[in-house]
Amino acid sequence: MNWTILQWVLLLASAGKIHSRALRFTAVEEQEAGVKIGSLSTTYSAPYRLLEETYIRVDESTGDLFTKERIDRETLCPSHQDGDCTFSNTAVVSLNFEVVPMIIIVDDINDNAPIFERNEIPLHIPEDASNGTSFPLDDQAQDKDTGDNGAIRYYLKDSGGFFSIRQDGRELELVLQRELDRETQENHLLFLVAVDGGSVPRSATAHLNVTVTDVDDNCPEFDADSLTAAIVPALRVKGTAVAQLKATDKDLGQNAQIAFSFSRQISDRAKALFHLDGHTGLISLAVDVQVDSPEEHVLKVFANSPLCPPAQTQVTVYMQPVMSQEPSVKIKFVAEHKNQVIVLQENEPPTVLALLELEDTSTAKGTLSLDKDSMPFSLKPQAGSYLLSTSKPLDFEMCGEYEVTVIISDPHGTRLHRREVIKVLVEDVNDNAPKFEQARYEKDIRENNEPGVFLLRVQASDADSQQFGKVRYRLTNGGPFRIDEETGVISVVETLDREQLETYILTVLARDGGEPSLEGSAIVSVNILDLNDNPPAFPTPHFYFFVSESIPQLSQVGKVTASDSDKGENGRIADVRILNADVPFAIDLAQGSLRSTGEVDREKQDRYELLVVAVDGGSPVLSATARMTIFIEDVNDNQPQVLLPSSNLSCLTISPATRAGSMITKIYAIDEDSGMNSDITYQIVASKPALHSPFQIEQHSGNITLVQHLRGEDYGMHHLFIVVRDGGKPDPLQTTVWVNLLVNETLETCHVNALPDYSPPRLPPPMPVKDSRCESNAWLIFYCGLCLMVISVCVLLAVVAVFIKHRKTKRKVEQKNVWETGNLCELKPLN
Repeated sequence: MNWTILQWVLLLASAGKIHSRALRFTAVEEQEAGVKIGSLSTTYSAPYRLLEETYIRVDESTGDLFTKERIDRETLCPSHQDGDCTFSNTAVVSLNFEVVPMIIIVDDINDNAPIFERNEIPLHIPEDASNGTSFPLDDQAQDKDTGDNGAIRYYLKDSGGFFSIRQDGRELELVLQRELDRETQENHLLFLVAVDGGSVPRSATAHLNVTVTDVDDNCPEFDADSLTAAIVPALRVKGTAVAQLKATDKDLGQNAQIAFSFSRQISDRAKALFHLDGHTGLISLAVDVQVDSPEEHVLKVFANSPLCPPAQTQVTVYMQPVMSQEPSVKIKFVAEHKNQVIVLQENEPPTVLALLELEDTSTAKGTLSLDKDSMPFSLKPQAGSYLLSTSKPLDFEMCGEYEVTVIISDPHGTRLHRREVIKVLVEDVNDNAPKFEQARYEKDIRENNEPGVFLLRVQASDADSQQFGKVRYRLTNGGPFRIDEETGVISVVETLDREQLETYILTVLARDGGEPSLEGSAIVSVNILDLNDNPPAFPTPHFYFFVSESIPQLSQVGKVTASDSDKGENGRIADVRILNADVPFAIDLAQGSLRSTGEVDREKQDRYELLVVAVDGGSPVLSATARMTIFIEDVNDNQPQVLLPSSNLSCLTISPATRAGSMITKIYAIDEDSGMNSDITYQIVASKPALHSPFQIEQHSGNITLVQHLRGEDYGMHHLFIVVRDGGKPDPLQTTVWVNLLVNETLETCHVNALPDYSPPRLPPPMPVKDSRCESNAWLIFYCGLCLMVISVCVLLAVVAVFIKHRKTKRKVEQKNVWETGNLCELKPLN
């Protein structure tokens, strides 16, 4: 294959068909095989071949280039992280075998997370380092990606506020934010997180273990249990231990070394008798000791450390003389005892503990007494012996163990023979109830909390010991709260809603382990803080109002209120407004009402459909909407308009042969009002000539009919003055119109040039409404009866009469058809 390719290259090179300028294509790493990255067809013609199909292949007919396998940029270009990663190939195109060099650029994706070389990074910082001191971190993470995908930023977790991270280019430093104290916390375990800059960031975490190194910032202190008194029996040799002193320095190593020394104020006798080891603090005899009388030496000892004032303690050493025979004490226990130790329960009244008998020799007489510090005990002579008693009830919580020192001295008290120590242990009883640190706790928590969230920790202590002092907690009215019976941690186990309950009063009981147990209590007041989680609410989702179209401006239409169950600003209705534009209504927020702000006209718009919104004052702002329908009630503010006839000068010719009962013409009027205000009636109030007008108008329909046969005196022009009136209350509105009728044999078009002079008198009231149903029924009965009579009596006469009048009837019908044809008037409003 390589030989074939070489032959191709040599052949094409010799032909001079190799192009010097390479084509560039881009492929994204880690894509599946078969992804198109470009095409050779845009520049060259088919066929197409590649000299080497590594990573890519070509469609020989279309020239499209596809990935042949997954390409890993980091594997392909491991040493070119900061520049383009490319590989080359060569295409042979067209029938002329042109050679086209190609460069394929592999684009990076964020497929590699940052990596720390070490999972744990140790760092040592002296405890006296000042705030703001920075410590370089050489253990930085590496990311194989490039560009933003390989750019790393760092942050700390669990630093406790002691440290922060400062990143300046490639330099990474740990900055001290708070003072360190090795004696308080020697190690700080931090988490150093490295995050790359990819669109979907990847991260890595390393443990940053900061060890605080010691400096000499603590001074020595004597231990609380160091001896304060010691007794040296008679006949002790040099080097005998007298007392072991203990002192500590919280520092480490050389900083914690302590040097012990005697004060210069001790007596010369004490300096000669005692030796102090400067390293161990052991006081021992410097010489062999044999004294004839008791001696007491007060030794002041210093614990020294560089740069510190010395710590001081005091040890009293009692030197006992050598005696041939000394008085001794025989103890007869009365109270309960164990291993020569008296055991007494606390709170017992003054009790006899033991009977002490002084065993004297003939040469040494003595008496018994208590040391001045042996309180609260008493020693009383009793028939040659002594009764050791308590002088008051003992309290375990004040002191659980007493050492009663009995002094044996001569009868005059001038010589001390010896001391006897009697131990008394006080047994605890459950006499203390648990006591809370505070009687009342108060805690605020926001509503809509997550279940299980920590609320607070209550703490109760019991002065008793062991099981008597072990406290367990419980809630008497927990509701949505729970308490850990061991730790006293109160948590919220449910989501709280302030609108249901604003304050919870909990009673916490602390019970000890005694039998019977004792309890203490505390009150926990939990205040639920409001969140703006309730939108405003209208009393109804749809308001309906009725308003007259004559309503004055700024008049109240109705009440529009909204409420919010939240509290404070969250529950304040900040605004209620109408969302519709250009409407003659507005919300009066102060009065909680809807008011008119402009004129309304039912004839233009008979209702308004509005959308009103209420907004609260919380953050975030919540709102609610409601619909509002306002119906405009009609007012009689429009006169009737006569559409037919179109003019007072209109004229209609009527044939004298018109039959009685025929409709001559019609008055047609409209009223833009509604209801009774648009109920129109018609009435003829005057006619010219005035005597016995043969015309009549139907009150509701406006139809003008001929009520009688026309006679000779009816020929000529008839002027009818008609009032058109609506049904408005209390005062109807009306208009008038002239109807001109010409009775004439010829049906030529008539003309009216002038109307008669007429001053209408006061118009009569509207005509009463007739029951048209009753009237039509009466006429029906009349005609039916008349027909029956004609049929039964005058059948023959009727036939003859019909025959005689046949021709005349035909002529009348023709005249009537002509009249009806000319009866249509133009429907136009009156001027």
